[in-house]
Amino acid sequence: MQKYRLAIIGLGRMASTIDQEVINYPPVKLPYSIASSCQEIDRIELVAGADILSEKRSAFSSKWGVRALYQDYIEMITQEEPDIVAICTKGELHAEMAVQVAESGVKMIYLEKAIACSMDEADKVLEACRKNDVFLNTGVLRRFDSRYQIAKKWIDQGGIGDLQYGVHYAATSLLHGHIHAIDTLMYLMGDPRAIRVRGDLRPHGLLIEDNRLDSDPSSTYQIVFENGLEATTIPVGNWDFEVFGAEGTIKSSNNGMNWQLHQKTQITDRYTPFLDVEYPDPVHHSATVFCLEDLIDALETGRQTLGDIGIAHHATEICLAVAESHQQGGHWIDLPLKNRSLYIYHV
Repeated sequence: MQKYRLAIIGLGRMASTIDQEVINYPPVKLPYSIASSCQEIDRIELVAGADILSEKRSAFSSKWGVRALYQDYIEMITQEEPDIVAICTKGELHAEMAVQVAESGVKMIYLEKAIACSMDEADKVLEACRKNDVFLNTGVLRRFDSRYQIAKKWIDQGGIGDLQYGVHYAATSLLHGHIHAIDTLMYLMGDPRAIRVRGDLRPHGLLIEDNRLDSDPSSTYQIVFENGLEATTIPVGNWDFEVFGAEGTIKSSNNGMNWQLHQKTQITDRYTPFLDVEYPDPVHHSATVFCLEDLIDALETGRQTLGDIGIAHHATEICLAVAESHQQGGHWIDLPLKNRSLYIYHV
């Protein structure tokens, strides 16, 4: 069995400490951080870390026993020659670092979400990954979660008939939050391509000055996909998702902890109510572990990763089109987005 060397850039929450935040939170299956997930995967060896802050390097070394610590991530890659690099820094650094890592010869990248703050940046990440044959997954982890995978299997097998509409329920920010919501809706609905987007940023009168926001605003959106499907978000709820089909619906509640499947049943010639269908209780695995293992399996088999750069790039474009719609008074925005320089900062 081949072992793959993994190095992390940015030694904070997702890299190391986030498990303690969710240890008693049922929707999340541990391990959650990159470092703790490496301990669960026989094929991965955590070999190095980089951070500009010495206190984070020291804390990471003490916690995980990693001795190869660097201030400069390029030096780390040169010296340690990792097979996988996990980029767990602030959002404003994601694109630049992803391009540098892809061009360094590393073939597998875990990139925290969102992949960029503008489409100019996202385009460069897409180009670098494709030019250098890099396999990439991002930190939008619901598509790697067994509960959402079972829901998608029901949908793919025709359990609710031909798809019609997807809904997300929660109030959240645009690039740090809705990148999750949009990616999950795309995943459940078969990763269709969006053709039109409109949305609104909160507060409603928020101004985008000089084509840039230095904060990540709350937002709502509507999406039209090329196959006639549509999706929207409702700014209330507990991170729930619902997909409607011609023959039924499937819905999560309590942030994916519980699921309901309803299928149309003929009662009389006039009435066809949706009735509850017994839903399997999935074996809940770590989404982070699955995400990292998916990278390796994709490399070894040559298939596309589950969160391929093309998917991540498109989800980012949808998010930024929401901001462009707001900037244009809530009008529909056709994709691809023309305003590639629109910049939304996110942590």
